[in-house]
Amino acid sequence: MKLKNIIGSVLTVGLLVGGFAACMTEKEDKEEGKKSDLATQAKITRAQAEQTALAKVPGGTIKEGELEKEKGKLIWSFDISTPGTQDITEVAVDAITGEVVALDKESPAAEAKEKKKEKEEDDEKK
Repeated sequence: MKLKNIIGSVLTVGLLVGGFAACMTEKEDKEEGKKSDLATQAKITRAQAEQTALAKVPGGTIKEGELEKEKGKLIWSFDISTPGTQDITEVAVDAITGEVVALDKESPAAEAKEKKKEKEEDDEKK
């Protein structure tokens, strides 16, 4: 009798774990699909947007970049570091027109706060 209960419990746990894993994989696939959908909408390539962003921050180096929808606009967003300072310049380039739509300097503390907020928002979506 105990053996049947143990086997039943193991099978139940296995099915639950398998179902959960399948669900997470499907969610990741959908998110990846959304990103590729954004890429097909962009008229400006990442390389073009990088050139535009770097022109606004002479001597800068791109640390991160992504294509995203922000306030209804499709933008390339880049975090650019500059030698001699720890501040990060965030440059947003419109992915349709190629125009710079935002340029903000962030201290390391402000950048960390923003990253934390973004992570919390991503966790809420999951």
